[in-house]
Amino acid sequence: MSQIALPLEARIKGDPDRLVVGNANSHVVEALSNPASWPFRTAVLTGPNRSGKSLLGRWLEGQGVSVIDGADDQGETKLFHRWNAAQESGEPLLLIADSQPWEITLPDLRSRMGGSLQLEIGEPDDQMAAQMIDAIAAQRGLSLGSGAADYLVPRAVRSFEALERLVVAIDRISLERKVPATMSVWRDALEAILGPEQKSLL
Repeated sequence: MSQIALPLEARIKGDPDRLVVGNANSHVVEALSNPASWPFRTAVLTGPNRSGKSLLGRWLEGQGVSVIDGADDQGETKLFHRWNAAQESGEPLLLIADSQPWEITLPDLRSRMGGSLQLEIGEPDDQMAAQMIDAIAAQRGLSLGSGAADYLVPRAVRSFEALERLVVAIDRISLERKVPATMSVWRDALEAILGPEQKSLL
């Protein structure tokens, strides 16, 4: 997979099939939707792995925003010059970083980033986790069957990355056994992800 799908209810115009909104990112989407309101027309986006940061960046590039993905891996002097260039041109600038928190050592860059809009994607709640499980399965063409989310959500690790791994494991086991993804497959996928010591909880 590339970026994971988020819940299906509130799709973002411009990427209707893949980018959706839940509790963890609705505030981010709302803020990113209005670049003219960003302080210094600059926003800094952080969040967990597989949470859709790059997907949001690609969406904004289609809206005329300059995006630097992996900004925390770029040279700070280079970022400082990019920030200045964006101010001169008036072009909105989005910096996406994986580091939480993102520690900037160059004083001039740190002061400018400190005055920019700071946005962080959180972790999914139960509702979003259930929607994500369904969405990731649909993206893979996997039919989970009735009650899958109700069974999986209370037992799954609550993170974007872990939920994706779980659905991938269900898909793999189902294909290997050539059987539908029913409760026995859900249970074995959870055991594969969580470890056999958690078997009594499944």
